[in-house]
Amino acid sequence: MTIRPITGREELDLFNELPYLLNDELADDLVQGRRRPEWMWIALQGDRLPARTAWWSRPGVGSPLILDLLDIDDGLPEPDRVDVGVRLLETATAATVPEGSPRPEYSRMVPPRWRDSTATRRPVQDRMAVLERTGARLFVERLRLEWQPRNPAPADRGRLRFRPPLDTDELLALMTRVLEGTLDAHSRDELTRASPREAAVKQYEEELARYRTPRDWWRIATLPDGEPVGFVIPAHNGYNPIIAYIAVLPEQRGNGYVDDVLAEGTRVLAGQDVPRIRASTDRANVPMARAFARAGYATFGGEINMTWS
Repeated sequence: MTIRPITGREELDLFNELPYLLNDELADDLVQGRRRPEWMWIALQGDRLPARTAWWSRPGVGSPLILDLLDIDDGLPEPDRVDVGVRLLETATAATVPEGSPRPEYSRMVPPRWRDSTATRRPVQDRMAVLERTGARLFVERLRLEWQPRNPAPADRGRLRFRPPLDTDELLALMTRVLEGTLDAHSRDELTRASPREAAVKQYEEELARYRTPRDWWRIATLPDGEPVGFVIPAHNGYNPIIAYIAVLPEQRGNGYVDDVLAEGTRVLAGQDVPRIRASTDRANVPMARAFARAGYATFGGEINMTWS
């Protein structure tokens, strides 16, 4: 078996011989700099492709941020499926992730009810088994949500007022405050290593500030007297229009304001004549999942996140 990175875009058809829902994005990812050939690895046995793996990053970032492709030929015998995946992943990781650096988080898109049948359960479990053999553990499972224009945009109930942030400092102050009592697993994990302010600054600089869509889409929600209630960040992530971040301040929770704030973010994007709006939330964050459902967002998939401690 030969294990190596692809030579370039000319080998993308070979790389895509194993099916996955991200395949159609890979060519543009290479053009935009979200992927590099040296981050896209294959295992070859003659002219057969038993396994592949790849990392993703933001354009201009020199190191991989997420391991989001790990595929195995599901027709391989059971012992071999996991073994070839482990061999490929360990070889590729040693050459791709700098020694001493933490391994990027693993992300796998899965069907919404992937545990319900053998046909959907076994491929997910096989890939998780590969990760577990290399020391990874399940971190969180998330819901992938979608609003489509055939649904009416949620109406403004008139309870809140909406405006763009006055400046970055105002948004950062609100981002810091909403981390109190957060149910988001990634935020809770970040708070074990950083103060709320540090965590807010990191998320702003590494995510929100990088969106190229207009910042006047962003909304601060206030009571009629101007007191802040929360905020929502509508954006486009290079693939889809998204609700990038939505939150209600701790002292304002329990009043149903999340519905008003989400409705505003949805209206902002719907006003851009978008084909869909995507969002995600932790499966365990039941209040947020219910808010998206009330706003007309359907669960169309899930996501598995695994990490190495």
